[in-house]
Amino acid sequence: MDFEAYLAPYAATSSHSRGRRYAEPASTSRTEFQRDRDRIVHCGAFRRLEYKTQVFVNHEGDLFRTRLTHSIEVAQIARSIARNLGLNEDLVEAISLAHDLGHTPFGHAGQDALHVCMKEYGGFEHNLQSLRVVDMLEQRYGGFDGLNLMFETREGILKHCTAAHAAELGDIGKRFLEKKQPTLEAQLANLADEIAYNNHDIDDGLRSGLLTVEQLETIDFFARHKREAEAAFPGIGGRRAINETVRRMINALIIDLIDTSRERIRASGVQTVEEVRIAGPLIAFSESMRSEALLLKRFLRKNLYQHYQVNRMTSKARRVVTELFHIFMEEPALLPPSYQTARDAGIDDTQHTAVQARSVSDYIAGMTDRYAMREHRRLFAIEET
Repeated sequence: MDFEAYLAPYAATSSHSRGRRYAEPASTSRTEFQRDRDRIVHCGAFRRLEYKTQVFVNHEGDLFRTRLTHSIEVAQIARSIARNLGLNEDLVEAISLAHDLGHTPFGHAGQDALHVCMKEYGGFEHNLQSLRVVDMLEQRYGGFDGLNLMFETREGILKHCTAAHAAELGDIGKRFLEKKQPTLEAQLANLADEIAYNNHDIDDGLRSGLLTVEQLETIDFFARHKREAEAAFPGIGGRRAINETVRRMINALIIDLIDTSRERIRASGVQTVEEVRIAGPLIAFSESMRSEALLLKRFLRKNLYQHYQVNRMTSKARRVVTELFHIFMEEPALLPPSYQTARDAGIDDTQHTAVQARSVSDYIAGMTDRYAMREHRRLFAIEET
């Protein structure tokens, strides 16, 4: 069956892709973007997302989101929207499932700490690390490093990039220098990510007790959908009321994104992926919905992400990551052999140190929350072995 025959003319397709870095025979049973999705699902970095935190550290509760459940939720939202817009569902799913592969343990706290440690060696950014994972760090195939994903999948993973890094990345970074857009599928995955984490962080915040319904009712977007849920189901309360409210919020965001994006695409007149690249961003919320989403984001930053109990865990997480980085840099022999970089006669001490730092950063970024804590105890607690 030709799945791509039913797509809109501006959707990305395997037949018009820029292809893979290393040539491979085409599959007889799957499109190339289906193969990408399958490679991502089967890789080690994807499995480790189960034990990487979203907001709450993995051991704090069994029902909080992890990077894995978040990625699955992003993929579901993105596929639903893609189908409505005639976009390539397989590509948008592959991007969604891979977008967090480079995240450190302990969420943004771990990323910020590792960036500080790596500042003199080029810094650390999780989008770049996700690309590094699929291009180099996964070791599953005999013929090449990484997963050898399609150009459009790799492009979608790289949501943000500085000009300096873009210049080092060749074709995959060129759009940042030329101020061009990625595919509509990549634009969509980015906003599906935003829909998922804003609304699911509300759910987790309420479940944890760090947020209250009364606090959230000061945000009109939440209060309005809560009233709708109560009107539809008189007497509803507890978790069921919260679930109905969050479900309505997600649906409102999705419908707005579909309607607004469809109109922007129509008004732009784009008919090909190349025309998409030179148009402005076409996947977008309406101005009113964008304002409501921004208010929600600010509320979460102030009341959840900066809550004193989250700050306590964040402080611990920064110390764990920072202390692991410094001890591995001071004593590389403590690293697993595959992360110890041999001294190359062709480079000086400064270059060797930078190479070693990147290897240390790869090791730490690949850790789960619980592995990072266990590794820290092994190295710093005298009673651990």
